[in-house]
Amino acid sequence: MSALSKPPASGIDLPGAAMAITIPAADGYPLAAFVWRGVDAPRLVPRPVVVINAATSVKSRYYFRFAQYLYDNGMDAVVYDYRGIGHSRPGRLRGFQASWTDWGALDCEAVLEYATRMWAGREVHLVGHSFGGWAPALAPSNRYISRMVTVGAQFAYWRDYGAGARWRMALKWHVVMPALARVFGYFPGRRLGWLEDAPAGVARDWSAPTPRYEDRPSARRQFRDAGLPAAQARAHILAISLTDDPFGTVEAIDRALGYFIRCERTHLRIAPREIGREKVGHFAFFHSDFQDVL
Repeated sequence: MSALSKPPASGIDLPGAAMAITIPAADGYPLAAFVWRGVDAPRLVPRPVVVINAATSVKSRYYFRFAQYLYDNGMDAVVYDYRGIGHSRPGRLRGFQASWTDWGALDCEAVLEYATRMWAGREVHLVGHSFGGWAPALAPSNRYISRMVTVGAQFAYWRDYGAGARWRMALKWHVVMPALARVFGYFPGRRLGWLEDAPAGVARDWSAPTPRYEDRPSARRQFRDAGLPAAQARAHILAISLTDDPFGTVEAIDRALGYFIRCERTHLRIAPREIGREKVGHFAFFHSDFQDVL
C-alpha cells in the first residue's frame, strides 16, 4: 500500500482533487506521487486510470495541469517523481545510485503495479513524455497497459538528433553532461538552467553512444541475459512527435517503437503550422496553452 497519513510532498500547491501519496518502488525506495481519483457513477463505464511518466529530470508537478485536465474529462490519473528527482530526491544527490533502468524497471514498474491494484478491473493507460514514453519498455508490468500515448519518446541516441542541432546537442548531452556528473557526483542541471539535477547514473545512460538500449551502462547489468520487457507489451501505442523537436525525430521515435514488437503502433507526426502555431518543440505539448489544439 502507499498512501501516508502525512503527505510526502507537504507544502506543495495541489490542484483540484489531487492527493499526495508515497508509492514504494520495487526495491522499496519511496516515490512521491500524486493521485487524482474520482468515483464511478452506477451504470456508467468505469473511469480508466492514466499513469503519467515524466521526461528526464522534469518534476512531476510540470504535468499537474494535464493530469487535472484528464480528471475533468472522465479519467483518474497518477503522476510521480522518479528517484532522485523532485519530491523523490534524497537529502544528498552526490553519489546517489540511480539510472534510467532503475526509473523504468523499478519506479515505473511500481506505479503500474499500484495502478492495477488500486483501480482493480479498470483499464490502465499510460502517457509518457520523452524518456517517460520509453520507461514502460523496461517495466514487466507493461502487460497491464491497454493504451499508451507517447510524446517525443526516445532514449537519446545522438545520431538521431535533428540534423541542424545534432553536434551542439551531442556536445551538450554526451560530453559536457557526463563530464560534470563525474566531477560533482551528480549532474548539476539546475544551476546550468538545463534541467533539474539528475543522478550520475542517469547521465551515464543518457550519454552512452550506442543505438541499442541494451548496451547502456545500467541496462547491461539488468538485461544481460534477457531481452527487454518491451517485447511482452501488448498496448495500442500512439507515438506523437513534433517536427520542430530535435530530440523526437522520426528516426528516434521509430527506434524506440521498434522494441514494442507485439503492440499496435501508430506514429503521428505534427507540424506546428498544422495547429496554427509557430513552435511546440520538445516540452510545450503539455502546456495548458495547447489543450484546445493538441
